[in-house]
Amino acid sequence: MRFRKAARVILVGAPGVGKGTQSKRLLQRFPQLSSISSGDLLRHNVKQRTPLGIKVESTMKAGGLVPDDMILRLITNELNQRGWLGWGHPSSNVLTLSSSANDAEVAAFLSSPAHARGYNAPRINEDPSASFLLDGFPRTATQAARLDEIVPINLAVSIQTPLDVIMERIHGRWVHEPSGRVYNTSFNAPQVPGRDDVTGEPLVRRADDSDEVYRARWRKFQETSEPLLEHYARKGVLVEVDGLSSDEITPKLLREFEHRFGE
Repeated sequence: MRFRKAARVILVGAPGVGKGTQSKRLLQRFPQLSSISSGDLLRHNVKQRTPLGIKVESTMKAGGLVPDDMILRLITNELNQRGWLGWGHPSSNVLTLSSSANDAEVAAFLSSPAHARGYNAPRINEDPSASFLLDGFPRTATQAARLDEIVPINLAVSIQTPLDVIMERIHGRWVHEPSGRVYNTSFNAPQVPGRDDVTGEPLVRRADDSDEVYRARWRKFQETSEPLLEHYARKGVLVEVDGLSSDEITPKLLREFEHRFGE
């Protein structure tokens, strides 16, 4: 199926709910959909030693959190380089932002609300080829409001699975640390118990897969996600999809995409 308009999507769900699985399935099902990960953008810019990457790296080495402005600039630059976002200057000249000479303009725009600085709203590419799934940002209502000024999300999906079901998954999860391959004794068991299918090396449990650590992460997620979901509900783009397993959730998610964006 092909989209009739650009899809700009985020998936919201508690740790372990299966966002990664759903993202992979959506990308496989809809060829016009691209993945944009704030974490991947951070790592790429640090590796390439871009001016922004150097700033981010120094912040991280100092033990600080990467500020929202930096994440927004990474996302903005990525969308511009893909040709999915145009920029309005106070003089109404269009900026491409693909060159480093315009980095100051991006910073100026993000330093305060656009209307307060006399900027026109960014020109958003509504072509279906400009469809993306944004991963890792926004995580709070404040971040979502900042993102709205640049590129408004037109579908926010809240994936809902009961806590006891997620806890059961967590208890059965094993990881091959060198590759990041993840197994689960309930639905994706390794061919040899306790061993990676590819290398035969031992699997381990993640340190944060303990009950105590996970429940603390879950409570933190609930605190931050409630205002985030309320933000998107007010904008009329929030959809809740529930299920006890990824296979139960996927068909509902696909139907929602087909309804909102299908030809």
